[in-house]
Formats: sequence, structure tokens, C-alpha cells
Amino acid sequence: MTAEALPTTGERAVIVADSSTHTPVLDIVVPVYNEAADVAGSVRRLADHLRAHVPYPARITVADNASTDSTLAIAAELAGELDGVRVVHLDKKGRGRALNAVWRASDAQIVAYCDVDLSTDLNALMPLIAPLISGHSDIAIGTRLSRSSRVVRGPKREFISRSYNLILRTTMRAKFSDAQCGFKAMRTDIARQVLPYVEDTGWFFDTELLVLAERIGLRIAEVPVDWVDDPDSTVDIVSTAVADLKGCARVGYALTTGRLPIAELRSTIGRDRAPGPQIDGVPFGLVGQLARFCVIGVASTIAYAVLYLLLHSFLGAQVSNFVALAVTAVLNTAANRRFSFGISGREGAVRHQLFGLGVFVFGWLVTSGSLVALHAFAPEATKHVELLVLVIANLVATLTRFVGLRWVFRGHLAGATATVPKPGAGLAEGTAE
Repeated sequence: MTAEALPTTGERAVIVADSSTHTPVLDIVVPVYNEAADVAGSVRRLADHLRAHVPYPARITVADNASTDSTLAIAAELAGELDGVRVVHLDKKGRGRALNAVWRASDAQIVAYCDVDLSTDLNALMPLIAPLISGHSDIAIGTRLSRSSRVVRGPKREFISRSYNLILRTTMRAKFSDAQCGFKAMRTDIARQVLPYVEDTGWFFDTELLVLAERIGLRIAEVPVDWVDDPDSTVDIVSTAVADLKGCARVGYALTTGRLPIAELRSTIGRDRAPGPQIDGVPFGLVGQLARFCVIGVASTIAYAVLYLLLHSFLGAQVSNFVALAVTAVLNTAANRRFSFGISGREGAVRHQLFGLGVFVFGWLVTSGSLVALHAFAPEATKHVELLVLVIANLVATLTRFVGLRWVFRGHLAGATATVPKPGAGLAEGTAE
């Protein structure tokens, strides 16, 4: 038996035994806590499946998180019996803590995990890792909620699972279908960059990782699985559900306040870095941004014209121009922020709107000045002539708006080079022992 520390991930994680002799392509982690009765049978079954059905070098890592029974000793004996088995011990409990530490320190190309009860049919393992090995996707998850999945579980767990995922879709705008299926995989290079920002150390780890991955533009592949509920599971469904809801509130707050560097991560590792077509010699992403800006500009101009004509009869030309311009300026900035430049969430929203206000003031000076000039040379001009002059003046303000918005959003633009700051919260850095 050996005792070797994992590379630094901020957790005390020790390699207790390791029978792997080659650097694996796949490192599949089995988190365990007081699983003395099941760990041996599950690891043997998983090892048999890997030898028979996975054509890549693979390793099983049993991640023991503070077991108080004989789980660790049994797992160490397995490493002496089977090739390609590693046993890691953490002093603190938490499935998320174990996965975060082991995944970030892995030397494999792909990291994965499955629950020790092997509720998920292992025939889904190759479909799970295939899109990661090919480079098609960054994360892959098993889903029990696909129409083609076959699931055997009680009505209580079925109701809770579907309700939880409905909450995620409505409150977090999540697009993935099944957050808590214990069958996931991830490219290790992506894991090292994303996991420092995942704070949860328990069952909410999966959800937090997937929400963050979606927000930064990673590609998530979903694989329908066959899944049979373990009637002897020790998971407390109610307490886990409460902890998950608290986790949703925490992550939602972090996204709202900008504590998570979504824009920086999107610009460095996200797959939606540069939407839109490209033309040689044109800055990256500019063509798509300009096209969307024009569409929003046309809509804003129509809205401005309608407002101006509606207000003109009782507010007059100058006041109507001011009000219509102010309303459409706020909406225009928000729309361009979201659709032209691909920025979501509230991070930097106030600063962006303040800039939009500055552009509004410039546009108002240009348009009101044009009205003064028109009335000086043609005092009898109708409101329709006034509107024509105002639209032309707005074109000048619009060109200024595009250049200005591209400048103010420069830190968020697709394809921008950014250095991701250290996470302000999460796993503490230190030397694992």
C-alpha cells in the first residue's frame, strides 16, 4: 500500500493504493462513503465492463470521502487484486468535494463518474465518452428523462426528480434535462478551468457545474440511459432537495451579482466565442454583431417614430423627441447587449446602461439641434417632415452608438482575449498532503 498526495487542488486527498501502470484515456471515479457492503462487487463489475467494452486505457478511481467503516480497506485490497484501480482518501465528506479534487488532479484525457450502486446501465458508458473523445462536446451527462430512457423507480423519486429539473428550467433557464443522474463525464482540460469556480461539495455539485457550463457556452451532450433505482440507497431525499434549492439560490445570486466571471470564461473556453459569419480583414465577430445591430436599429427606429407621432399632438416636437428617444435608447441598449453582443445576466448591466444614457444624450443633442435648424429655415414644416429630419439625424447617432457599444462591450466580445481571474470563492488553494 502506498500513500501519495494528489497534485494540489486545495483538498487533503491521498492516494492510498494504485495498480494502474499506464496513463489512462478515461478515469472513471466512484465516490464512496461507508459502502463496505457494495464497493467490492461494484468495482469488479465496472472493471469487467471496461475490459470487455471500452477500447481505451481506463482507470477506476475509488474516491473514499471520510468513510468510518471498512470501505477504504476493502478498496485498497481491490487495487492489489485488479489492474487499473486507484484508491484516493479524503478526510472530509462530500461527493462533490471528492469529484472536484480527483477530476482536477487526473492525468487522463476524460474524467467520468458513476454511483457505487451502478444504477445506470454501463452500456451507456461508451456513448457517454464518445463525444468527448472526438472533441464534439465538453461535458456529457446521462439523462433519465429522455423519451428513449428506460427508468425503474418509485413515484416519489420520479416526482421529486421531475419537479427539481422543472425548477432549474424555470428559475435558472437550464436547458439540460437531468441534473442529478449519477453518470457524467468531462474533458479534463475543461474540468481544470471550470471546477475551481464550483463551490458545492455535496449533491448539488452536478447542478452547479452544469449551470456554469451552460452559461459559459460549453457543449453538453445528453445520453439516454437505462436506470434502476437502488431501494437500499442511503441518500436522504428531503434533505438533499432542500440543499439543492439552497444551492440554486446561491448560484442564482452569484450570477445576478457578477461574482462568477461568466464573460471571461466564455471568451476563453466557451464554444460560442464568435457567432456570425467572418470576412477576411474584418475583426472577429464584427459581421454578425453589425447584422444584429441593424435589425435592432430598424425596430428601434420604428418604435421611435410611432412614439414620436403619438406624443407630438400634446407634447410638441422637442419634448416628444426627448421622450421617444429616451425610451427607445434604454430598450436599444438592452437588446444590443443581449442579442448583438451576446451578453446575458446582470454583470456590468448598470455600467452598460449608463453608457447607453450617454449615447442617448448625444443623440438627443444631434436630433434636437436638427429640429432647431429645421424650424429656423422652414418654420411651417409639418410633423412628418420633422420626423424625416429626425430619422436622418438618428442615423448619425446610430453609427456612433455601434462604435461606442462595441468599445464598451470590448471585454465581453466574442473572441476577446481575456485572463480568467482566480475564483473569489470555492475551494481554497493549498498543498494537498
